Amino acid sequence: MINVSVLGYGTIGSGVVEVINTNNKKLKETSGEEIKVKYVLDLREFEGNPVQKILVHDYSIIANDPEVDIVVEAMGGVHPAYDFVKEALEKGKSVCTSNKELVAAHGAELLEVAKAHNVNFFFEASVGGGIPIIRPLNECITADEIEEITGILNGTTNYILTKMSKEGAGFEETLKDAQDKGYAERNPEADVEGHDACRKIAILTSLACGKQVNYEDIYTEGITKISDVDFKYAGSIGASVKLFGTSKKVGDEIYAMVSPVMINETNPLYSVSDVFNAVLVKGNMLGNTMFYGAGAGKLPTASAVVSDVVQAVRHAGETVETRWSKEPVKLGEMGQLVNRFFVRVAEGDKAKAQSLFANATEVKADVAGEYAFITEAMKEEEFSKKAEEINVINRIRVAF
Repeated sequence: MINVSVLGYGTIGSGVVEVINTNNKKLKETSGEEIKVKYVLDLREFEGNPVQKILVHDYSIIANDPEVDIVVEAMGGVHPAYDFVKEALEKGKSVCTSNKELVAAHGAELLEVAKAHNVNFFFEASVGGGIPIIRPLNECITADEIEEITGILNGTTNYILTKMSKEGAGFEETLKDAQDKGYAERNPEADVEGHDACRKIAILTSLACGKQVNYEDIYTEGITKISDVDFKYAGSIGASVKLFGTSKKVGDEIYAMVSPVMINETNPLYSVSDVFNAVLVKGNMLGNTMFYGAGAGKLPTASAVVSDVVQAVRHAGETVETRWSKEPVKLGEMGQLVNRFFVRVAEGDKAKAQSLFANATEVKADVAGEYAFITEAMKEEEFSKKAEEINVINRIRVAF
């Protein structure tokens, strides 16, 4: 019998309990052991819910119970999750989590703690919800030099941008629709400003290079400046706009960023719509491979967490090696990264823009009082310097 304790009975925690109880027979077949939820930790009461019988309010009950083999952390945030997870690992309990804030901030350290105590720290669900991406990076794509990882890593922003593209709606009204449908939080800042995607690309980049990429060092730009007018121009050239988390290796430098990007149908991520997520990984031998699926949601994410529970059972008494050290990575300077840019300026700035960006391609749409164009490839710092000389209404990086 393997006893699991779940920290937090919110969306993901309750999903984990549901998956374990519903698929108990299947889990026994795949893990070789009976898996049972012994405790659920939460500050609230759940009268009338069967979970009330195993509910505890004091974490020390779980930490000090030698019968608890695996802890599932589904609380979110860094504290007290970090303290609870570290203590569990130090007491010989494997931990499985979906908490990207925790993993991005302390993943390398917690992996070291797990190894020191011959247990495991698994976090498949921290990126991409139900999409398997962490384990493939760690175990399957190991013969390749990872040259680039680009992902649609946030379902909320992808839903908003998809609806804006299809319906010509503005950002604010589309955000309200996403909130009404439960896709966006009342305070959507973490999603729409790109912070959620930033933590996820930090995790993926750390795994790809085997060292610590601090999310605070990643250039991050959200979608709040994207308008229906941008999509009007994009539609005129068969393009769309997505929020990408990207990391790439250029020579000896590693660059990472989160920003809106204009793409067309030649990009495999072009057709990823609504709340779905996808991650495109480019290896120097493998080429491109894409992982696609439900990037969030109660049961898809819980399923990924429970798959980690199964792995923890299978690897009881040994630590699965994960190449991610605490040695920090110094990211390349954003100003040196080469991109193309879609740019909108006032009609009065047309001549100046044409002079500054001599090899640009004009983009025409039925928009009065504006001139729009796509630049040739240039360094970010070169574009920024030129853009200071004209009145830029908006600019979006271009990947085609």
